Amino acid sequence: MLKYWRRHQWVVFCSLLFSTVLVLAQLSAVYSEQSLLKRLDGILYDSRLTLTLPYRAATDLPVVIVDIDEKSLQQVGRWPWSRQLVAQMLEQLTAAGASVVAFDVIFSEPERNPVQQVLQGAKQLSAEMTEELQQLAPALDADQHFANSLENKDVVLGFLFQQEQLAVGQLPESYVLMDSEASQSSASHFAGYVANTAVLQQHSSGTGFINSSPDPDGFIRQAALLIRYQDKVYPSLALEAARLYALANELTVETAPLEQINTIVGVTVGNTRINTDLYGRVLIPYRGPARSFPYISASDVLHGQVDKTLLKDAIVFVGTSAVGHADLRSTPVGVQYPGVEVHANVFEGLIYPELIHSHPDWAEALVFLFLVVLGLLMSLVFPSLGPVSLALSGGGLLLLTLGGNLYCWQVLKLDLPLTSSLLLILGLTLLNLIYGFFGASQQKARIKSIFDQYVPPAHIDEMLNHPESVSLDGKRKEMSVLFSDIRGFTSLSEKLSATELKTLLNRYFSPITKTIFEHHGTIDKYVGDMVMAFWNAPLDVKDHAELAVKAGFSMLKVTDELSKSFVLDGLPAIDIGVGINTGEMNVGDMGSEYRRAYTVLGDAVNLGSRLESLTKYYGVRFLVSQSTVQQCQNIIFRSVDKVKVKGKTEAVAIYEPVDASLVLNPDFAAALQQHEQALLLYSEQNWADAEVLWASLHQRYSDKLYSLYLERLAHYRQHPPGADWDGVYTHAEK
Repeated sequence: MLKYWRRHQWVVFCSLLFSTVLVLAQLSAVYSEQSLLKRLDGILYDSRLTLTLPYRAATDLPVVIVDIDEKSLQQVGRWPWSRQLVAQMLEQLTAAGASVVAFDVIFSEPERNPVQQVLQGAKQLSAEMTEELQQLAPALDADQHFANSLENKDVVLGFLFQQEQLAVGQLPESYVLMDSEASQSSASHFAGYVANTAVLQQHSSGTGFINSSPDPDGFIRQAALLIRYQDKVYPSLALEAARLYALANELTVETAPLEQINTIVGVTVGNTRINTDLYGRVLIPYRGPARSFPYISASDVLHGQVDKTLLKDAIVFVGTSAVGHADLRSTPVGVQYPGVEVHANVFEGLIYPELIHSHPDWAEALVFLFLVVLGLLMSLVFPSLGPVSLALSGGGLLLLTLGGNLYCWQVLKLDLPLTSSLLLILGLTLLNLIYGFFGASQQKARIKSIFDQYVPPAHIDEMLNHPESVSLDGKRKEMSVLFSDIRGFTSLSEKLSATELKTLLNRYFSPITKTIFEHHGTIDKYVGDMVMAFWNAPLDVKDHAELAVKAGFSMLKVTDELSKSFVLDGLPAIDIGVGINTGEMNVGDMGSEYRRAYTVLGDAVNLGSRLESLTKYYGVRFLVSQSTVQQCQNIIFRSVDKVKVKGKTEAVAIYEPVDASLVLNPDFAAALQQHEQALLLYSEQNWADAEVLWASLHQRYSDKLYSLYLERLAHYRQHPPGADWDGVYTHAEK
């Protein structure tokens, strides 16, 4: 665990810090209506609501909206209309069978009586005419006419609460009963009101406020069912209409006392209980976009041009959609939404409470707990995941959170905040992806710096850019392997101190490795003074055998230059032997669970090692196998021998690569040709002629190879190998 923390401490710390900030933001959102989270939650609420509208349960509740629309204003005249016309419209509605009529308008000022206007405007009238006009006045009193039409009808008039301390009209009696005693309730409090005239208020069956409850962004997502004025609580227009529709004489508010405040938990209408928040509000169960309820133009009602079957037993809301009347609202289901239809949606939810989604008081606590647990788990687990697992895990958590939230909304009818949970998942996933990206970049650079010591930089870049072209799995393929060893290293090391030996090897390995990389080889390992390299893995290398031989030539040249500088620095001179073989080899990531290495194995590898050892026996610096020679058409070789090395039953022809510059010398070219001719005579057991040629070469060049063959000739003369001899020499030592 400590190792895990040290490796991922920064991303874990940043993840925990991000989670803490988000948790604190969620807590602050509980107390601040202006918080950014609340605004984002509102947007997600709107999206969720519109997404699930097609699956909203349908009702057969006959709700109809009588609209004082542009058509009505053109045909009847501008609003306000005479109360006599309003009374006529009400009579038409009740005659058609409407059971409850709710007015989303306020009649706050008395309508002027035409008789009073005449009496005030006339300068001189006889007493008799004045008396006749005064007797006519009651018949022309539009307010009284409207008030009379309200008698014996279930009509709800609207009024408006305001924050200003004013009192216009007559406030109705409250039918709201609190189920416990306290100094005040938790319902929103207002200081003033604009109500209907006294004569209308006294004749109406009910009155409800028409205040809207927009969120800070101006969208109406919830509706207040109760508002407190002074020491009384009053119902909304929709709630009062529901009371009349349920034939209830009163409304009961269920509360939970908290110190000196009655915290509202629900409202009972007749036998129906509606859960509310502590402010007495409910989420509006929108049926759909504007005009989801049947609309009838108010002018058509006045003229009796309505389908009476539509109004039979209907609950009618009278309001306006005319632009000039400023009663168009912004809602989740559309802007420019008629305010009267908002009341209709609330009313339908009150009659069918199963349509209303509740936002329980413990919702924030649940989200808080979810954020703490999920933030802790993601902060600790996500840093250990790879990019694909991280993306899948983050996406899975996102889908589960969205699915769970939709399930709570659609099935359990619960509105749970979603923004903070999504931000947590997205934020921590993105944070860890960024961390993984930069971590991978740093790791790539670190890997490149490490493997630059073993693989040519061009190979590293190719593997990093095209990882699909690289496989570390074991496979068998044709490759070339090179072994190089410093001659007499054991005795040399005994003459040097540890520091001097380290300095010598470091100065030797660096240019040797560079040379191998320049020829596209891969360093397999360093063992003491031995260097092992191979070609054609992990990436395919064209002409790998020829590149390996050229690398060998370059290594010999580098060694000669290093040897001269060592002597000048007081270090011993060095020389190396190089052996190369080409053939089928097993290559891959091999080893144990504790240590692994990308290496090559097989008989072809072992033969390469044997060839390097044989360089000392033959007195040459460079030996290659016949399989390598066959793939090097542009390089000249000198035949050395046909041998069986220890541990092998098959003979192998071995060759010494010849520097092209030497062949340009006629004497050397002639000596090379003479040596090849002597080998041919040797294989034919023509000892005398072969001896003449090698003796001549040895006299001129003092080459150990020539003296070696002269010794063999002397041996075979005394001990003939027999007629079945094939020219193969068997080595008993490695």
